[in-house]
Amino acid sequence: MLTLDPTATDLATLRSLWSGTPARLDAASMARVAESAAAVQRIVAGGETVYGINTGFGLLANERIPADRLAELQRNLILSHSCGLGEPLPRHVVRLMILLKLLGLGRGFSGVRPQVIDALQALLDHDAMPRIPAQGSVGASGDLAPLAHLVAALMGYGRIDVAGSELPAADALARIGLEPLTLGPKEGLALINGTQASTAIALDALFLGERVFWAAVEAGALSVDALKGSVKPFDPRISELRGQPGQIRVAAAIRALLEGSPIVASHHRCGRVQDPYSFRCQPQVMGAALDLLDQAAATLTREAAAVTDNPLVFADEDSAVSGGNFHAQPVAFAADMIAMALCEVGSLSERRTSVLVDPKMSGLPAFLTSDGGVNSGLMIPQVTAAALVSENKSLAFPASVDSIPTSAGQEDHVSMAPIAARKAATIARNAAGVVAVELIAAAQGVDYHAPLKTSEPLQALHARVRAISPHLETDRYWADEMAALQAAVLAGDIAALP
Repeated sequence: MLTLDPTATDLATLRSLWSGTPARLDAASMARVAESAAAVQRIVAGGETVYGINTGFGLLANERIPADRLAELQRNLILSHSCGLGEPLPRHVVRLMILLKLLGLGRGFSGVRPQVIDALQALLDHDAMPRIPAQGSVGASGDLAPLAHLVAALMGYGRIDVAGSELPAADALARIGLEPLTLGPKEGLALINGTQASTAIALDALFLGERVFWAAVEAGALSVDALKGSVKPFDPRISELRGQPGQIRVAAAIRALLEGSPIVASHHRCGRVQDPYSFRCQPQVMGAALDLLDQAAATLTREAAAVTDNPLVFADEDSAVSGGNFHAQPVAFAADMIAMALCEVGSLSERRTSVLVDPKMSGLPAFLTSDGGVNSGLMIPQVTAAALVSENKSLAFPASVDSIPTSAGQEDHVSMAPIAARKAATIARNAAGVVAVELIAAAQGVDYHAPLKTSEPLQALHARVRAISPHLETDRYWADEMAALQAAVLAGDIAALP
């Protein structure tokens, strides 16, 4: 069980939470939560008009709500905002949403009672994940619709998946021993104002993307040996003269993967001068992608434990200050960077596959089959990779440059962060399929150099590929093993993170 300190959240912790590690807030967080809730009660008792506590919302912010209707105000807020559409978010993303909400609330500036924290924690402890439609948020004022569905479930509305069994929310709450939540002043707004849905989806894309990226680095190195390509472009002096950190790291990784390869040694003095860009420029292209992923990771790490609701409660002075931390523009930009980086990772991978299946470029049998004509070999798997790459190109157009006014013009600029994040996650999955095809092609190409072998690290990679996709002798049904290899890439079973 991880004990979460919202003031000291790092990427490794977030990656662990995404992987399913149980967690709860630390005692200091709970003390801050209680202090903030007490401040809200004092504000209510004082009779001051404060947005979100005793007023309407958005364009209706000037409507003062009497004290005897504050509970109704919060209830109606949640129900009116529970209007999402589309397929439900994956369970692991919903779980991460809840954890991010706990981190933000745990900073102690949101004014929710400890029992709200306890209710969210109960969902985690019982593996009870609300059904949250993926569509309906524009990324300001926070992820209103997705988070409203989360809170509505705690109130007994909607549906909850309890350990794989989906039930009406009221029945699910009864099963896990939880009473429907009645919201206090400010609590509904605190719970649905925030970037936790966008950030959770973007982190999902990032962590999947990391696995795809390093699998692509290893696939690229194996493809170099399949091509009998040059290792000179990976000379550290080349990358050091440019100074880009990602390029330096990728060149070092490929160099280490190819070190000691008998295939490399066999053509050390061949007449080939330069390989195609998709082989030669791997450090430059993949390195640039890695730098983008690192930048996105830094933004999302900061956002994960940020206080992103509105208004913010400052307990030391019993004040609530309205601002705009719910605007998810940083998340939108980060997600779009992930999308663009992974789009290029897939694009470069597909180009290497295209070279390997082309006998004019590779010197290998056409489509990597010895009995061509009656057999098509890897002709059409390469087409599938091309289709995925083209789809990714259309998805990679940045969502963050779009905006549309909502709430009668009160919310006149929005981030589109959840759309950017969902696109990035789709691109990651597609890119994994592209890399899967390259792994099959590269393994097949290396096979044609027998009895020569590749390096020890790449022999291990070759074995992992062959455990899923055997050497091609004659044409066979491809889809299942391609899907299995794609899943292995996404699961992190192909390449370990450095």
